[in-house]
Amino acid sequence: MRYRQGSQQLTAYRKRIASLRRRMRAVQQKMVPEPADDYTFTSTKGPVRLSQLFGTKRDLIVIHNMGTHCPNCTLWADGYNGLYPHLAGRAAFVVASPDSPAVQRRFARSRGWRFPMASHQGTTFAADMGYRARDGGWLPGVSVFRRTRDGIVRVSDTGFSPGDDFCPAWHFLDLLPGGRAGWEPKVRYAGARS
Repeated sequence: MRYRQGSQQLTAYRKRIASLRRRMRAVQQKMVPEPADDYTFTSTKGPVRLSQLFGTKRDLIVIHNMGTHCPNCTLWADGYNGLYPHLAGRAAFVVASPDSPAVQRRFARSRGWRFPMASHQGTTFAADMGYRARDGGWLPGVSVFRRTRDGIVRVSDTGFSPGDDFCPAWHFLDLLPGGRAGWEPKVRYAGARS
């Protein structure tokens, strides 16, 4: 296939993806939010309730992170670091993991992360939200909450997986000849600072 022909075909696919995303947003707007408990997390400043994670915002994005052992979760979180100031202009944003606050703090410092973190260790939060695996492990994803007069509701969520829309690294790699060519993310790379 000639380059221009392939490029035109890819452009057509991208337009179809954009159209599908518009339809997905329309479905999301019709969904009835589900009530959520005011869970108690722990942070480096002590216990913090889900309602407090909103700060002054009406909406809250909570990332379900599997913890420091997960290279994919680390890759995603490295990307949030750049997005955080932009997202925080619209909604509160917190990364929640099963790691203790001390472990979270050390790991965040080693990576230069600026976003807030909270530990759901010892709570049913991840399981209740659907981010606990059958084998007892954790699952990655995101839940979005809204504060209402009647309490907290979850308005949307989705799981994460390699190649998804929440980490642009995958899409850049897909543009290379041979695509990912077996590449897998790592928590640390030889010769890298973090």
